[in-house]
Amino acid sequence: MEKAHSSEEVYLNPLQALKQNKAAKKAHILPLTPRPLNVQGGSGSGILRPVTEISAQFRSVFKEFPYFNYVQSKALDDILYAGKNFVASAPTGSGKTVLFELAIIRLLMETPSPWRNVKVVYMAPIKALCSQRYENWKQKFGPLGLNCKELTGDTEIEDFFEIQDAHLIMTTPEKWDSMTRKWRDNCLVQLVRLFLIDEVHVVKDPTRGPTLEVVVSRMKTMHTYRTIGNPDSSLTMRFVVVSATIPNISDIADWLSDGSGPATCLEMDESYRPVKLRKVVLGFPCGSTQTEFKFDLSLNYKMANIIQTYSDQKPTLVFCSTRKGVQQSAAVLAKDARFIMSAEHKQRLTKYSNSLHDSKLRDLVTYGVGFHHAGIDVSDRKIIEDAFTLGDLPVLFTTSTLAMGVNLPAHLVVIKSTMHYVGGSCQEYGETDMLQMIGRAGRPQFDTAATAVIMTRSHTKDKYMQLMSGAETIESSLHTHLVEHLNAEIVLHTISDVNVALDWIRSTLLYIRALKNPKHYGFPSDLDRAGIEMKLQELCLKDLNALADIGLITMDEDINFKPTEAGKLMARYCIAFDTMKQFSLVSGTETQAELLQLISKSKEFSDVQLRVNEKRTLNTLNKDKNRITIRYPMEGKIKNNEMKVNCLIQAQLGSIPVQEFGLTQDTGKIFRIGIRISKCLFEFLKQLPKKSFSALLNSLILAKCFRARLWENSPFISKQLEKIGLTLSTAMVNAGLTTFHKIEQINARELEMIVNRHPPFGNQIKEAVIHLPKYEVILEQIPRYNVATAEILVTVNLKNYEQLRSKKTAPDHHYVTLIIGDCDNNVVFLQNITDSLLLKSGIWSRKIEVTRTPKGEDLSVNLISSEFVGLDIQQSYTAFYSGAKHFGAEMNSWESMQSTAQRTQATAQRTQATAQRDEHATAERVQGTAQRGNPKSSSAGYSDNDQGKRKCNHFCKNKEHCGHDCCK
Repeated sequence: MEKAHSSEEVYLNPLQALKQNKAAKKAHILPLTPRPLNVQGGSGSGILRPVTEISAQFRSVFKEFPYFNYVQSKALDDILYAGKNFVASAPTGSGKTVLFELAIIRLLMETPSPWRNVKVVYMAPIKALCSQRYENWKQKFGPLGLNCKELTGDTEIEDFFEIQDAHLIMTTPEKWDSMTRKWRDNCLVQLVRLFLIDEVHVVKDPTRGPTLEVVVSRMKTMHTYRTIGNPDSSLTMRFVVVSATIPNISDIADWLSDGSGPATCLEMDESYRPVKLRKVVLGFPCGSTQTEFKFDLSLNYKMANIIQTYSDQKPTLVFCSTRKGVQQSAAVLAKDARFIMSAEHKQRLTKYSNSLHDSKLRDLVTYGVGFHHAGIDVSDRKIIEDAFTLGDLPVLFTTSTLAMGVNLPAHLVVIKSTMHYVGGSCQEYGETDMLQMIGRAGRPQFDTAATAVIMTRSHTKDKYMQLMSGAETIESSLHTHLVEHLNAEIVLHTISDVNVALDWIRSTLLYIRALKNPKHYGFPSDLDRAGIEMKLQELCLKDLNALADIGLITMDEDINFKPTEAGKLMARYCIAFDTMKQFSLVSGTETQAELLQLISKSKEFSDVQLRVNEKRTLNTLNKDKNRITIRYPMEGKIKNNEMKVNCLIQAQLGSIPVQEFGLTQDTGKIFRIGIRISKCLFEFLKQLPKKSFSALLNSLILAKCFRARLWENSPFISKQLEKIGLTLSTAMVNAGLTTFHKIEQINARELEMIVNRHPPFGNQIKEAVIHLPKYEVILEQIPRYNVATAEILVTVNLKNYEQLRSKKTAPDHHYVTLIIGDCDNNVVFLQNITDSLLLKSGIWSRKIEVTRTPKGEDLSVNLISSEFVGLDIQQSYTAFYSGAKHFGAEMNSWESMQSTAQRTQATAQRTQATAQRDEHATAERVQGTAQRGNPKSSSAGYSDNDQGKRKCNHFCKNKEHCGHDCCK
């Protein structure tokens, strides 16, 4: 073991001995009250504070070490013994997570137990960091009686119940944004006492930064609102923020200021890094005609030499810009160099290799080289992570996204090329991305020094050398997404006029940075504070007018504004302004294919990239004479992101297997977002004027399809049942089991033979189907007839009411939507009917009034399940109107009642598939009955012309397809 020469090394070496030597672990006995440890090193002198300073009740949280390190010791008084907001900027690997844990302990110390109403929010930029913290804190704080919850649910119901009993909530900015957009109605959100933000430098990210900024400003507003409402309340809210990369920390401190002034700051430079980092920038020639792809490819052949020069035969992590680049680079290196140290090492690698599913990965691992990205199987990723962490896998290639996710530190980090693909185009990495990747260099438990190598083009070498020597100032990106967040605050009633909008802007980082660097935000650099505020107000007004133009808010002459129903939907479902703009163009007559295309254009899918190697698979799904293809093929080849999204949605709904793991992952993401967008689209169409029945019905069905991941008439309905996946469902479809009724009727043993499963599997499946709700819709016309309107009694029966009272397969919140439309595209009736309501009596009924239209008397009656395919009822019904001279045949009341009864009986169970065919028969039957019952009736529908032939007086839009013989 090397001798320690710095403060960090003095602290780390005892830990290393504790972890690696069991005998030392047994012999190591902590003194009852350790004294502060004075250390000398390159960073200067300092004191390491003992863990025993903490109350004995909480020491188990820090049981892995006897002393806090230098950064933690420096922050201890401000975090543990003071309650002000706190911001820390310290190098990666300096133990900043402990600062969060100290803040939690302070909150517990000042709150009497039991801690029922204690709520702490930990917010990190990605789910991977949330998951790490969840697993770690569940073990540390669970024994203290604190519940941890990772808030990743996709529905509002789940969100509410997730945090109800939680003390520690791990979430992302996007998820917390969604939760707090209705904070005034959610008392649980108002109980937050401590708000922890990890990797706060993400605030400058153009895509995700604005959300983080708005969430923090909203939490500040929430705290102010709570304080004003109850000045004597002890429910204060504290912010503790950390990052490895905050050069302008004072701006973050100003942003997080409260009544007592800016937040407390702790800034530690690279000299306090536990593992000293050497940074190397290498420039390689790249001709003006050479593409980025070819340059990237050429770097593969430089890799072996770089690893052998800088790795010291220790683990190496190589970052590449694409998944394909990762695999290509790994394959080239495996041919160029060997990294197996001994026969025993080779044996360990072979063992790992045999456990892997991916054949390419399996071959490479035997050479000591691996790759890791989101496109490989989860179990394979875990094996590779374990092998690399233990030091058995010498070289690991991965995508740059890993830098913000799984913690896999290495002795050497290589960034292969400084370009990456964003939205289909090639761009330079941002400083934040570079620092995250470089931050993976150095393993505190093994290394005293580490190296980071950047491979770039010769003409950008100086740029990256400067970047490594000094950090770029963090700027706000809120001004680029201001329109969505202004709308959300208007819906929350935080903003009610332009002056209040400016007050809200003052609570953001945008305001602080605009005062210091106005040029970055497009303002003249010589403006004073009043001038900059005027420019920010103009920026707000521009976006407010944009919201008003498409009806998301209303503005009066004094520029006071209120949210509209459409604006509330935009905020509730977190929909982008550009997506809402697309929604506003809907006419109300859109087909399912047109609505699907509309959803595929959504701004939310802009980061779903179309990769070159995916085009062949996608084009096969779109058009192929020899295979099953998607329902609505697109013209030409798949050539953009929108077409890829559309194709993957249809492939999933059509149960067409997609073998590529990368496409499967994209599909999962598309559907998580699509469920939200399709639901919002239906709600948006619902609040439009009446003439939108066609689009509304199609959007309702499409929203259900997104939830069920099946087309509304899919034969693969069994996929919705527990324990049935695509393979078993395909077997059932091949056996003709394409409806719930057929599954219910089949013998359980026969079903088990079909799916190759043992008893009682068949009984369980049948039991699940039997306890699905079965509906019946009956329409009866009330015999009070007039020329313009008809009164109809609509009844919905729950046919298996008795069975469902004891047990049900559908979730408690399941409901059906009854939607009725007429021939003129009007919505006649629309209402949700919950299963819980139907279970009270087994029946629901409502009297509705239908207004006659010139285009016909037929009604389209639809009962659509919120979640299940295969339960819907779609049928047509023809209403009767009397005394009409202009629209059709007259009847006397007795004949009309007879005719109505006949029609009701004939059409009650008619499905959508046969509706058109039966429509002609109904029309002819009505006409025949009318003529038989009243000889004068012909005068209502016909008149004689000069040639003695009867002239038609019907007003049918398309006389070729209507049911009247006289129209032909």
